[in-house]
Amino acid sequence: QVRLVESGGGLVQAGGSLRLSCAASGNAFSINEMGWYRQTPGKQREWLATVTLDGSINLADSVKGRFTIFRENYNNSVSLRINSLKPEDTAVYYCAASPPNYHLGSSYDSWGQGTQVTVSS
Repeated sequence: QVRLVESGGGLVQAGGSLRLSCAASGNAFSINEMGWYRQTPGKQREWLATVTLDGSINLADSVKGRFTIFRENYNNSVSLRINSLKPEDTAVYYCAASPPNYHLGSSYDSWGQGTQVTVSS
């Protein structure tokens, strides 16, 4: 099983930027796609971005132009760079990884513990 640990969350003023990182440990060959989600209490989990082993990315329409996802450390980590933060970006941000032969979003995904992002106005 892959363990994912997020970092980089915190309190940021609107208009600022933030970089969230996720480090994977365990069997690196157990990782296929990686991505980011966020969730606010009382709301559904929202998919934000996915990056494949080849480095191709897919971003949610709602965050295109402000969010960027990329993999580093020989595909063992994934980061989410957020620019022009808005108060509505406040949420717990989760890193996820899919196993081989699966796309992100299946019941077999590994998940991090989440990191809180709070954007003040």
